[in-house]
Amino acid sequence: MTEVKTYEQAVAFIHGRTKFKKIPTLARMTKFMAALDNPQNKIQAIHIAGTNGKGSTLTFLRSMLQETGYKVGSFTSPFLTRFNERISVNGEPISDAEILRLVQKVLPVIDELDKTLPEGGPTEFEIITAMMYSYFAEGHADVVLVEVGIGGLFDSTNVVLPAVSVIVNIGFDHMKLLGNTLGKIATQKAGIIKENVPTVIGQLGDEALEVIIKTARQHHSSYFCFDETYKVNNRRYQDLWTQKFDFATTDYHFKDLKISMLGNYQINNASTALQAYLIFLKQQNVPVLEKNIRSGLVKAFWAGRFEKVNEQPLVVLDGAHNEPAFEEITKLLGTHFKQYDIYVVIAILEDKQYHKMIQTLGALNNVHIIATTFAGPGKRQAANLTELTTSVETANPIQTEENWQLAIAKASRIMSSDDLLLITGSLYFISDVRKLFVES
Repeated sequence: MTEVKTYEQAVAFIHGRTKFKKIPTLARMTKFMAALDNPQNKIQAIHIAGTNGKGSTLTFLRSMLQETGYKVGSFTSPFLTRFNERISVNGEPISDAEILRLVQKVLPVIDELDKTLPEGGPTEFEIITAMMYSYFAEGHADVVLVEVGIGGLFDSTNVVLPAVSVIVNIGFDHMKLLGNTLGKIATQKAGIIKENVPTVIGQLGDEALEVIIKTARQHHSSYFCFDETYKVNNRRYQDLWTQKFDFATTDYHFKDLKISMLGNYQINNASTALQAYLIFLKQQNVPVLEKNIRSGLVKAFWAGRFEKVNEQPLVVLDGAHNEPAFEEITKLLGTHFKQYDIYVVIAILEDKQYHKMIQTLGALNNVHIIATTFAGPGKRQAANLTELTTSVETANPIQTEENWQLAIAKASRIMSSDDLLLITGSLYFISDVRKLFVES
């Protein structure tokens, strides 16, 4: 029998488990849940999938629901500062004591599955998911926003029957697991669509959208499409750190909605969250009050997503960890910050499309890149620096510095107080860097 007596031992136990097991099925997770008396069936959930923007969409949704008076549980990944962030109530991570209690609660079941399953017991993510469902089944929240880990169809969160399913967007990431076409990736994301459960669909390309709509129809799921069922107009910046937009459906029209997260993609995320919010409130027979929407949207904040951590010089952290995210951040920098010289300290995991990512961002004439490394999670490594300087074409030469602290120091020496320092790449890297700028 495994013994876990402290919070530190509990977290070490979780992180010590296998990350992936090659069985494309939810059979093991289903057995795990059944042994815990199926806690996922005792909660009211909104299930959120997508390549990027899951966390931001969840944050907008959580903020509006809180303003409406709901106690909102959240399940997100990865964490930025502490493991506890993954399970939170009204944005507050659960305590160390609760993490320890939950590990001790699921341990006997894990031990039994380790002994009896031919493919081995639950993975790290399956265990965290089981802890989350067990916690919220105890009644700690009125509604739980559940973020998918990877994909959807075989993701361990996909044992839940939600009130609403949300698919934020679809792009290229995790291709080894999900497939190398947008259609194949969409098929995996569409796995969260359930029989007679409404589906909110964010801005998708034609290939992915076709798959999602076809799946929704097969499951008799009413679907709500970005730019069709719900529309965004009149996008604009109020100032450097605030955006405005108008939102319309057949039943509602809200003008001059404000958000404090930057980028066109954040307006998309906010509108997708708003559509899910409207559907959920209708299911609950709760009246829609415009003041709750306005207040919820403007208050929404998601750490590490174009987060300003210093005023002068201007320092921003952004966990743009894949090619679609880099395309979006390049658009933001090329329009909203075109008056700045931008120094970018960047570290990306080698299993990402890092050549393409750096080439996309480095094409801007006002961007100066310093590539660096960090200690990746587990056996995953940061991209090779030597190779980057010779294999990627950029408007300005790429500089390299193995040590990320020295890379930031180098950028600080080169730039003036009127320039922008963007620190970006893997969310694991941003997690390390953020501790320098923000007190936990």
